Amino acid sequence: MVEISRTSKKNPFLTTNQRKITTFYFKFFLFASFSFYFFTFFLLTHNPNLGLLHHHHYVSNSNAFASKALVQSEPNDFKLFVYDLPPEFNADWLSDGRCGGHLFASEVAIHRALLTSRVRCMDPYEADFFFVPVYVSCNFSSVNGLPAIAHARPLLASAVAAISREFPFWNRSGGADHIFVASHDYGACFHAMEHEAMADGIPQFLKNSIILQTFGVKYKHPCQDVENILIPPYIPPESVEESVVHGRRRDIFAFFRGKMEVNPKNFGGRFYGKRVRTLIWKKFHRHRRFYIKRQRFAGYRSEISRSVFCLCPLGWAPWSPRLVESVALGCVPVIIADGIRLPFPDAVDWPGISLTVAERDVGKLGRILERVAATNLSTIQNNLWSPKNRQALLFHNPIQPQDATWQVIRNLSKKLDRSFRSSRLPTQLKNDT
Repeated sequence: MVEISRTSKKNPFLTTNQRKITTFYFKFFLFASFSFYFFTFFLLTHNPNLGLLHHHHYVSNSNAFASKALVQSEPNDFKLFVYDLPPEFNADWLSDGRCGGHLFASEVAIHRALLTSRVRCMDPYEADFFFVPVYVSCNFSSVNGLPAIAHARPLLASAVAAISREFPFWNRSGGADHIFVASHDYGACFHAMEHEAMADGIPQFLKNSIILQTFGVKYKHPCQDVENILIPPYIPPESVEESVVHGRRRDIFAFFRGKMEVNPKNFGGRFYGKRVRTLIWKKFHRHRRFYIKRQRFAGYRSEISRSVFCLCPLGWAPWSPRLVESVALGCVPVIIADGIRLPFPDAVDWPGISLTVAERDVGKLGRILERVAATNLSTIQNNLWSPKNRQALLFHNPIQPQDATWQVIRNLSKKLDRSFRSSRLPTQLKNDT
């Protein structure tokens, strides 16, 4: 091997003046390079026309971050192995185009992003964590077109049986360092109705594992009685781009479009959304400053981008895709879901960018929003326009620094005590010495 010394001798073929000139140009080149770097950084961080979001503009580009920046920014505290399962567990479900783009599709997005992630390793014996890619939200009902998840438990059980037969890693840790995604209403309980989800509980074979799930509340609940990381629902980043209304003021004061039953139906003694949406409809659908619609509209995200406040009431579950859509499109989310736990609180300034209204106070929405508009709306909007908040709620492929999958990796890196390999390393090192 040839080693190049950092302190080379002077070139004997150069005169004194030539050496001075060479040194001058070298110093000038370094100065110019650093000046260009800092000038470019200043433009990117201070020029509103280049920012990710400026008032009514949202600009997203999957190539916006250079690969070098990604390598430097992606958490690298651990290594992760992605199981290559037979296609009936994942790839076959993608034959339905909705599978990769609906609100539960974070299971697909995370899998795809991890395949090209720097933390992925190809040797499972070097891995700290193991990702099990099973798509359980891609079985769409032929009756109502919504995801049906009755097959979720047997499908997941079959996947666990397969990896237990082929590999030793599940059995050695009892599944404690294995990761699953449960991106639907009540997460790891795998049911859309809360009372049935609670009755079924979390499958016994998953109770030792780590669950990435959209469901989360601040009080004790059997569907989060497992090691979990709260993730946002999936919103395609390109749909956010397409929904921007460029150069237009926000002419809608308070907005909601979605399922609202005038006379809520009783399902097993329970009402959809605890009747909150019904109360909003009855109280505000004729209000001059509220834009409330029950009909479906494919371009409804363009309405969000025109709105100041976006109502995010609970449905069957507390969380809603409107939380992400509102933040991504610069509309102040008005969260109406008592006890909800929100994703990535260390990365997203939820208290600074949103309003929380108690379910019992929904009839006072008009007065509440008017008061906020007259006092601290501009402060909330300034916080909302910070790119870091929306970046943390959107999934990209490949991973972008600080995006939703990046946040998942970051949170997993804090759980290395669950890794069989990492917990054994100190003992191994001690024996080696």
